[in-house]
Amino acid sequence: MAEAGHGNRTGGPLAGVRVVELAGIGPGPFAAMLLADLGADVVRVDRPGGGGLAIDPAYDVTNRNKRSVLVDLKAPDGPARVLDLAERADILIEGFRPGVAERLGVGPEACRARNPRLVYGRMTGWGQEGPLAPRAGHDIGYIAITGALGMIGNPGEPPAVPANLVGDYAGGSLYLVIGVLAALQHARTTGTGQTVDAAIVDGTAHLTAMIHGMVAAGGWQDRRGANLLDGGCPFYGTYETSDGAYMAVGALEQQFYEEFTALLGIADTAPARKDLARWGELREAVAAAFRTRTRAEWTAVFEGSDACVAPVLSLREAPHHPHLAARGTFTDFGGIVQPAPAPRFSETPGGVHRGPAQPGADTAEVARDWAVPALDTTAGDR
Repeated sequence: MAEAGHGNRTGGPLAGVRVVELAGIGPGPFAAMLLADLGADVVRVDRPGGGGLAIDPAYDVTNRNKRSVLVDLKAPDGPARVLDLAERADILIEGFRPGVAERLGVGPEACRARNPRLVYGRMTGWGQEGPLAPRAGHDIGYIAITGALGMIGNPGEPPAVPANLVGDYAGGSLYLVIGVLAALQHARTTGTGQTVDAAIVDGTAHLTAMIHGMVAAGGWQDRRGANLLDGGCPFYGTYETSDGAYMAVGALEQQFYEEFTALLGIADTAPARKDLARWGELREAVAAAFRTRTRAEWTAVFEGSDACVAPVLSLREAPHHPHLAARGTFTDFGGIVQPAPAPRFSETPGGVHRGPAQPGADTAEVARDWAVPALDTTAGDR
């Protein structure tokens, strides 16, 4: 494993691991951020002229805890500069379409010829092979063909789009991180690196494993809003309050359901929990009760109970929730409120120690710490 340079000024279980990230958008940067949050020394190779999110780079939290160098991979010396970094790295992450990295001269064969121990992580939507592999795509299309999107939403209405959380980040970034860390363990043991093909369609499909088992067992209907966990159940869903806000109910088990209906005030009048034929009537009773008070009032009613009821908060409201505030689930770094690193480690805690990397701002520092002379200190001015 490569030794950490001066750029890694924090702890974390991945302290000492060097990562090269070839700049992209979406799941690749988020995966690299997760590795950086856990202590890895992540160097992001940005391209001149940008190409990231359409926001000020100073606010792109997915680039926190990283350092950035500028490299034009289409310039004569561009590939050589990346290969110099790959030679000193443990992991490289790229998110180009299949074949692009090879055409640019920084594909897995070229990189591992310089560094046989390198773990080369490839992040795509469709994967490195298959009929759709060369096609463009986005999160919504990836989760559409895996069946995940079709599960989400109310019956008789279009599927609800879950931002880009299910595909890009859950099915993509997290599976890439699992893959490169597993391959890193193998490389440490054997001295041999390998290529990790992380496709969003594969990861998203994998996330539905339990549901597929339930379908096979006859315990899940293959349609929206007809099942225990998809809003079909009246005691597992969301309900509007008198002020136009919402409460989330997850009172699945009998003991939680009993506490829920008691606190809601319908224990004596609601249809039996297991009477599926009257679930519509039960849903109407729950909805009518919730409409009698505000979200704040219902939050107070259910506070401290095991009824499994929670207020539905906005992104701006979430950091102020008492439980999240007590745990420090969110943090304010550099004036930006953002999620704190997760998960947590008892002996090697991670943390936020750098704001979003600015393209090319760390070229000289990385050249020194990684001993890469070709990363000239004027690269950031190109």
